[in-house]
Amino acid sequence: MDSVVSDAAAYGVSPLLDDEEQPRAWQLDRTRAPVATKIVVAGGFGAGKTTMVGAVSEIQPLQTEALMTEASEDTDDLTGTPEKTTTTVAMDYGRLTLDDDLVLYLFGTPGQQRFWFMWDDLVRGAIGAVVLADTRRLKDCFPALDYFESCGLPYVVAVNHFVGSERFDPEDVREALTIPAHIPVMIMDARRRISAIETLLALVAHALDVTPE
Repeated sequence: MDSVVSDAAAYGVSPLLDDEEQPRAWQLDRTRAPVATKIVVAGGFGAGKTTMVGAVSEIQPLQTEALMTEASEDTDDLTGTPEKTTTTVAMDYGRLTLDDDLVLYLFGTPGQQRFWFMWDDLVRGAIGAVVLADTRRLKDCFPALDYFESCGLPYVVAVNHFVGSERFDPEDVREALTIPAHIPVMIMDARRRISAIETLLALVAHALDVTPE
């Protein structure tokens, strides 16, 4: 799609909308409606899915964060994330307009095993997925990798480095997770909008490459 809309105008992307800004052309003229593209953001518990969706969304993101309680102590491993006090219990949702002809709808999955039954519904209709990997707990992203491999959905792996975590090169992560050579592996910061957008652009380009004409 024109090199993914010229890399979203060199990451400038379309300007954010608020109540005082003028609507875009496609919002006034439905004959110019853009391509609506669904993307899933997955990964282990506490890998940064909610943060990523919130960082890039041009609308107030829908978040289903719930306060963690003692009842989850035996099921939610806080090793490596002792400061985490909330968790996603349904999904995250956000929207990013790359240009007048491409709008991304982002759905963040819950990371804990007890919520995996929701994944089939969240993934339905998606063109691809971003699998977030935390180098402190790389094994936590194996379920997501296995899931997308089994269902044939295109995906990229984004290593989200946290403060104090050990730094690794993409190829080191690829080897540790036995990720196939054709799957993009990126280093990113889920808190930074530009970094997250670069990852989404890489996914869209990868999905276009592997989708039959």
